[in-house]
Amino acid sequence: MDPEGKTPRTVRREGDEPGDSSSDRGYLDGQLLIAMPVMGDPRFERSVIYLCAHSSEGAMGIIVNRPAGSIDFPELLVQLDIIKKADQIKLPENAETMKVLKGGPVETGRGFVLHSSDFFIKDATLKIDDGICLTATVDILKAIAKGAGPKHAILALGYAGWAPGQLETEIQDNGWLHCDADPDLIFGDVEEKYLRALRKIGIDPGMLSNEAGHA
Repeated sequence: MDPEGKTPRTVRREGDEPGDSSSDRGYLDGQLLIAMPVMGDPRFERSVIYLCAHSSEGAMGIIVNRPAGSIDFPELLVQLDIIKKADQIKLPENAETMKVLKGGPVETGRGFVLHSSDFFIKDATLKIDDGICLTATVDILKAIAKGAGPKHAILALGYAGWAPGQLETEIQDNGWLHCDADPDLIFGDVEEKYLRALRKIGIDPGMLSNEAGHA
């Protein structure tokens, strides 16, 4: 996590008002990116990414379907001195079952929590969409450990980032599809998330080709 409360620099477009649809303006924050089968970058192969920010200055997102291997959330709480090892058995259920994911190749030593909007820390939580927020401070982990955190949450280590215009170019080059996000695709079981995301937009993975186009 980020003990100093710093979050990756994300940008909001000037003149944005509540209720503005970023997708109507060509920006995709709050939506899901789905890697095309022809994706040449192994870091993003078969990945589903929730876009936390997208503007003329670049984009930032969290991969939501790649488990972080052997990293266990209760053990991570111990490593961060949030709880004592003996207290692991006393954790609330949502803390015991919290998913730890590889959020992307940038700053893999930092933790980012995507969570439902029923939890908010002033000056630390970024509201992305009506139901989804991002918090990158240890305070949210402390709250989860006490049973006072959000109803739904995932912890991602690292994030994916794009320079200005880079994501748009990758989409035009047939690297990504995109679709509306829903809580199940963000917080649900990691297994089969990629195929479920494709089916959400009516695509049979076997029918995809190198031809340009996106949802």
